[in-house]
Amino acid sequence: MPPESPSPRHHYTRGEEIANSVTHGVGAALAVAGLVLLAVRAHASGDPWRMVSFAVFGATLVLLYTVSCLYHAMIPRGAKRVFRSLDHAAIYLLIAGTYTPFLLVSLRGGWGWSMFGVIWGLAVVGVVFKSIYAGRFRVVSTLLYIGMGWLAVITLKPMLATVPAGGLVWLLVGGLFYTGGTAFYLWKKLPYHHAIWHLFVLAGSASHWIAVYSYLGPVN
Repeated sequence: MPPESPSPRHHYTRGEEIANSVTHGVGAALAVAGLVLLAVRAHASGDPWRMVSFAVFGATLVLLYTVSCLYHAMIPRGAKRVFRSLDHAAIYLLIAGTYTPFLLVSLRGGWGWSMFGVIWGLAVVGVVFKSIYAGRFRVVSTLLYIGMGWLAVITLKPMLATVPAGGLVWLLVGGLFYTGGTAFYLWKKLPYHHAIWHLFVLAGSASHWIAVYSYLGPVN
């Protein structure tokens, strides 16, 4: 990939940054509550695969929303630049974290473990990419987010056989929220575009949380 100068930094107004921080501050609080509920549900199953994968999913939710909230709440200095990279890198981790319960609880076997290695490998590549090219290749990063998210179609056939229909519906709904929201993420000229993107992210996370909690948890 040829070198590229960092794209001009988009500056949010004070009101926009408050909205950006508050939306994901609410998300962080909900993520903590969601992690606790996931942990309780997984523990009730007595299944170590559920315990580990639910914890990974919940932890990546907490990480993303906490880092994002702090990043947008900071004044524009050195620490903010660091948190900007962490904020974007956390998206890759959340995508992989969301896959984890479906791969380790529902699929497992050859499909599950192969996809697990691929998706977490891509997440590591994404984190390194953001660490090296912070503030650059915005469109490339967005396409990688979307590509990782929709890579699940490769496992559609085995997932249809192992994941309850309701879980697949919520998984699809979440993917549509995330994908649709990227239009606002890239629409810099729209006032409060990033806060709107955050709302789509919240809706996507909530949809996937419902899929995991309600359909991958132990059968009552």
